[in-house]
Amino acid sequence: MGSLLPLLLLALPAASYPGGRNPQRHWTVRAPAPTGDPPPARPGTSAPFWVRLSPEYTAVPPGGSVWLNCSSSCPLPEDWGLRSLLRRGDTLQGPGWVSYQLLDVRAWSSVAHCFVTCAGQTRGATARITAYKRPRSVILEPPVLEGGEYTLRCHVTHVFPVGFLAVTLRRGGRLLYSESLERFTGLELANVTLTYVLRTRPLDLGLPVTCHARLDLDGLVIRSSSAPVTLTALAWHPASQALASLSIAVLAGILLLVGVAYLRKCLLIQPRA
Repeated sequence: MGSLLPLLLLALPAASYPGGRNPQRHWTVRAPAPTGDPPPARPGTSAPFWVRLSPEYTAVPPGGSVWLNCSSSCPLPEDWGLRSLLRRGDTLQGPGWVSYQLLDVRAWSSVAHCFVTCAGQTRGATARITAYKRPRSVILEPPVLEGGEYTLRCHVTHVFPVGFLAVTLRRGGRLLYSESLERFTGLELANVTLTYVLRTRPLDLGLPVTCHARLDLDGLVIRSSSAPVTLTALAWHPASQALASLSIAVLAGILLLVGVAYLRKCLLIQPRA
């Protein structure tokens, strides 16, 4: 098996955010109570109406915007609103619905809550917004021979959120190494480099090696893979080379002894003149 010297490097592209401004960092998945909570339901009242917020789940690139439509069957709503930590944009309204634009989605997961008060009773609906960026590329460099060992480097570029990323190396379909980057909590697009040192055996030669990136966003799984690279005989470990050379020498000696014995036998059974 390989000897492991993993190294993960993070680089934050300066061009990810126009003007070099930093992303907002106060995100949370719990919506706070707005200024002036919706009025509580009146005791003894009954208002059979529904409230819907759609789409209930949506995903956007980091820094993108989204429209959410809040609709209700209440014929005469007394109050109508949307609670969210996301910055509000435009608002559109029609009979029985209001659409809200939410801007500059940076957190990987945010929530929005729509509420409607009808006949003294308040009901609501919730939607979740996810921001993610599929890796722009997954590149596995050609293996480099250093001291009789392969050095493999895999680059995963422009990915978000890094904390939900796992990078895996496979050889011939079998797992070589895998690492989760959950310790990284930044809210920026990032480049990730995984370096792995591998000591090979003769049986490993000719097998393709691939690098895989996996984003697991609470059920939303995004996968990307590199093109395969192949291990060559030039990168045998010195111990493997010595063993192969010894095996070849022993085999040659055996064949030589067999040949000499066969030749002597032929000379002994040859009739004398």
